[in-house]
Amino acid sequence: MINDFFKFSPKLVELAEKAEKMCDFSRTDDIKEYNGAKVLSAFIVNRVSEQCFYGSSGYGYGDIGREVLDKVYAQVFGTEDALVRHNFVSGTHALSTALWGVLRKGDRLLSLTGTPYDTLEEVIGIRGEKGNGSLTDYGIEYDEVSLKPDGTPDYDMISQKAAGAKVAYIQRSRGYSLRPAFTVSDIEKMCEAVRKTNPDAVIMVDNCYGEFVEKQEPTQCGADIIIGSLIKNPGGGIAQTGGYIAGRKDLIELCSYRLTCVGMGKEVGCTLSHNKEMFMGLFMAPDVVANAKKTADFAAALFSLLGFECYPSAEETRGDIITVVKLGDPELLKAFCCGIQKGAPVDSFVTPEPWDMPGYERQVIMAAGAFNMGASIELSADAPLREPYAAWMQGGITYTSGKTGVMLAAQEMLDRGLITL
Repeated sequence: MINDFFKFSPKLVELAEKAEKMCDFSRTDDIKEYNGAKVLSAFIVNRVSEQCFYGSSGYGYGDIGREVLDKVYAQVFGTEDALVRHNFVSGTHALSTALWGVLRKGDRLLSLTGTPYDTLEEVIGIRGEKGNGSLTDYGIEYDEVSLKPDGTPDYDMISQKAAGAKVAYIQRSRGYSLRPAFTVSDIEKMCEAVRKTNPDAVIMVDNCYGEFVEKQEPTQCGADIIIGSLIKNPGGGIAQTGGYIAGRKDLIELCSYRLTCVGMGKEVGCTLSHNKEMFMGLFMAPDVVANAKKTADFAAALFSLLGFECYPSAEETRGDIITVVKLGDPELLKAFCCGIQKGAPVDSFVTPEPWDMPGYERQVIMAAGAFNMGASIELSADAPLREPYAAWMQGGITYTSGKTGVMLAAQEMLDRGLITL
């Protein structure tokens, strides 16, 4: 019994049992099994061996592990090539590398899904000081297609604006918004809309939080290149850092020139001691993502029973691992994050406070007691301190720890007298 270790309200325990019955975990388990087999097959086909785990130093010439890992990622994501490196410090860094790798002066970048995530605004140049080295500083034009009022893509406007664009950019996850995360089917329709007027456009997808949520990835439905972080889904809670770019071979080569230098690209870059954890993290990722999805569905079910709006609901098809709980009050938001932190295996005793997080315009509160700092595949919750005071919750490398953390968030709100049962 969970209450042997945590003092939950009996009424909350009853509500949690009801919430769990609302969740259909069989769909998630089916996807997990499919993706697990897909990853295993890629390891076998590409002859992953113990030798692949030994890191290199210096220039990293002839690093077998680095080369095989790229091939495994490419097979898993159905692409010609991949660039998987611990050198990527974040998803934003990997995305920035891809944008700088593909775009040139005079090119136009078109976002198909509204304004991109906060940390990319300064990279593009739509926020921040002029002259800081953004894309627009170097003569790259930017435009975007606003989403419809219901948060869905405007396919007609995408076709109209895509004409002449060099890169058509899609953000799969919701960022700090309430719009739905896009499924692979949604992305396929966006790709088709772009190709109607611009068959040569490079369709680039920010795939963060979306890997292994479905059986297919965006590169298997029309996208040319996808990018993500290894401290999110594909790192499986094991990779300590890093990111990936996967897609067409010519595009990966351009991105590698941006990461290292022109002429050397993928052929250099020591891996130190990171190879084994990146291989093992990918191998575990389908199961870990399934646990995160179950945690997310449970959170949506429980907090909807508590009277809060949740996006998506436990019954909806997911495009990512995130559940948004619309709390509507800053004190409720702080209590929610405090409860999530109390359920963390690391730093559970820490009280989250809003702070000026690098890359964000407003203060952000973040609960993230993780084995790897900021790893959002581990249970975490964060939000900017602004209306509608919603918590963006994600992760859960085990379902037991994820479920417990979600219940502790509700219990903290109860203990503070902010809600009643």
